[in-house]
Amino acid sequence: MLKDKKICVVLPAYNAAMTLQKTYEEIPMHIVDEVILVDDHSNDDTIEVAKRLGIQHIIHHAENKGYGANQKSCYNKALELNADVVIMLHPDYQYTPKLIESMAYLIVNEVYPVVLGSRILGKGAIRGGMPRYKYFFNRCLTFFQNLVMNQKLSEYHTGYRAFSSDILRKINYMANSDDFVFDNQMLAQIFYTGAEIAEITCPTKYFPEASSINFRRSAKYGLGVLWTSLQYRLQKWHLAHFSIFEGK
Repeated sequence: MLKDKKICVVLPAYNAAMTLQKTYEEIPMHIVDEVILVDDHSNDDTIEVAKRLGIQHIIHHAENKGYGANQKSCYNKALELNADVVIMLHPDYQYTPKLIESMAYLIVNEVYPVVLGSRILGKGAIRGGMPRYKYFFNRCLTFFQNLVMNQKLSEYHTGYRAFSSDILRKINYMANSDDFVFDNQMLAQIFYTGAEIAEITCPTKYFPEASSINFRRSAKYGLGVLWTSLQYRLQKWHLAHFSIFEGK
C-alpha cells in the first residue's frame, strides 16, 4: 500500500516468457499489493513462468482476443480486487518497473488521476533503440491528436500507464476495441470526462525479445488513432455521437 491506498500492477502478456521474470523482479513489492497477469493465449511458457514466480492472479484467455481485450480483463480483475491505483506495465521489459512508485505517488496524493510513462520526454526513445520510422510516426500522430483534441501530451502511444480506480469506473473502456487502438480510445475517454493526464520521463528499451507490431498493423493502428481523435472532436462539437464516450 501507499498512503493506505491499494496498489495493483497489471501485466497484459503475450509470449512474455523470456522477459517476464526480469520485469517482475523489479516491481517494487513493498508498495504493490496485487499483481495480475493476463495471458492472451501465448504460444510459449508465459503461464508456467508466472506460476513459478508466484504471481498472485493469473488469467488465461482460451483464445487470442487481442491487446485491448487483454487490458479489459486486467482492469476488470483489478477493480474486482478493489484496487485504488492500477498500473499497466508491459511484461516485455521495454519499460522499467522502477517508475511504479513515482507514478502511483502522483495518484494517491490526488495530484492527477492518470499518469503516463512517456518515452518522448527527453531523449529516451531514440537512445533506447526505437526505430526512427516509429519515432517519426509517433511524433506526427501525437501532433495531430493534440491539435484535434486540444491537449498537450508528449505522446499518446506509451504502454506504461497508471490510473485511479475512480477514472476506470467512470469511463466505458469495455466499449473500446479489442485491438491496439484501445489505448488511444482510453485516453480520449479520459479527456472527455475533463480529467487531466500527467506524464513522467520513462527510459525505454528495444531489443529482439521486446514486443512490437509490424508495419501493416502499425498502419492500421495509425488510422484508428486518427479516427478516434476525430470521433472525440465530433462528439465535443455535438455533431455526432459515439458509444465509447457514454458512461458506464
